[in-house]
Amino acid sequence: MVPSCPLVEISGSPRERGRQYGEQAAERIRLGIAHYSEQLRAGKLSDEAIDTLARRFEPTIAAFDPAYIEEMHGIAEGAGVPYGSVMLLNARTEILKLAQRPAGERPFTDEDPDGCTGVVALPEATRDGRLIHAQNWDWKVECAETAVVLKVRRDDGPDILTFTEAGALGRSGFNAAGIAITANYLETDRDYRQLGVPLALIRRKVLEQRQLAAAMRAVYVTPKSAANNMIVSQANGVAIDFECAPDETFQVHPERGLIVHANHFQSPVALSKLKDTGIANTPDSLYRDIRVRGLVAPHLGAVTREVVKEALFDDFETPWSVCRPPRKNLSNNLSATVAMIVMEPMLGLMEVAMLPALNRTFTTYTLEMDVRQPEQAGRTSPPLAAAV
Repeated sequence: MVPSCPLVEISGSPRERGRQYGEQAAERIRLGIAHYSEQLRAGKLSDEAIDTLARRFEPTIAAFDPAYIEEMHGIAEGAGVPYGSVMLLNARTEILKLAQRPAGERPFTDEDPDGCTGVVALPEATRDGRLIHAQNWDWKVECAETAVVLKVRRDDGPDILTFTEAGALGRSGFNAAGIAITANYLETDRDYRQLGVPLALIRRKVLEQRQLAAAMRAVYVTPKSAANNMIVSQANGVAIDFECAPDETFQVHPERGLIVHANHFQSPVALSKLKDTGIANTPDSLYRDIRVRGLVAPHLGAVTREVVKEALFDDFETPWSVCRPPRKNLSNNLSATVAMIVMEPMLGLMEVAMLPALNRTFTTYTLEMDVRQPEQAGRTSPPLAAAV
């Protein structure tokens, strides 16, 4: 039986939001902690060593936004789990990598990649003139039992709707101002030379912004431990794909109103400056974006959520496909497309199907929107000055 994805609604101060989150999602938070802790113990780390590794990120996070520390303390209190374990959930990509080598050494590259295929159709490409932003999240099949949709009601900015692992502050989603984000795994030869802000918290920072410029700045300039691809869009019709190395960011712009991205670098500028080391673990990435683009492109000008879903359900070369059934990966661990997330931010709508290769039933989640509409074109232009 495919698990459902519960809705968790929180509000108040950061600490209070965290407590509400921890109380409502306690069972899933504990499952997530147990899963990643078990994986780290298999790598010969003690619980004390795991806690020490997780807490290495605390000064960086506190400098980035101390409210996140408060919220994580609240989650720990609400769920009745150690604070360091909540830190683990919010920096799990970085911690799983850093745990593989002693401090100062670059980690192995054979860990399970947190793969994904993301797609944005701009208003000019869609039937109803509304932007569609969607993603398949490929990761460990066990995470189907730890996912939640988190609705954050805020007094200090736009409300947020995000699909994430229970206990994490954000992943894929959109806010009431119409700003949306999805993210994809990337890997370079520059990774893990510095300790940056955990990726989950950069995504949360994007979702807290009312202005698109501030959201894009958070992606563009925040130091990271490792590469990542983040697609940022705004409901009024702007989207840019940011291919992020730890210390540099490259842009991929829409083509014919579409952005499609998997798990390899596309920017010619990026490829001229760094080495993409992720293909060895995600060779299917080389055709997944081609497949999705090819399936959506014939519908340009009439793209709907159903068109995007059908493209993301693609089973070409299954199980190494856009939509993965549970299968052993190159690390011999069971992975799958854990969820398909389809968003139409102008409508405040998110649809989620868990384990979509096995289940085509979507659950709908909504958010009350407050999108600022641009001024309409068509004003009479001032007359040109007469030639002298």
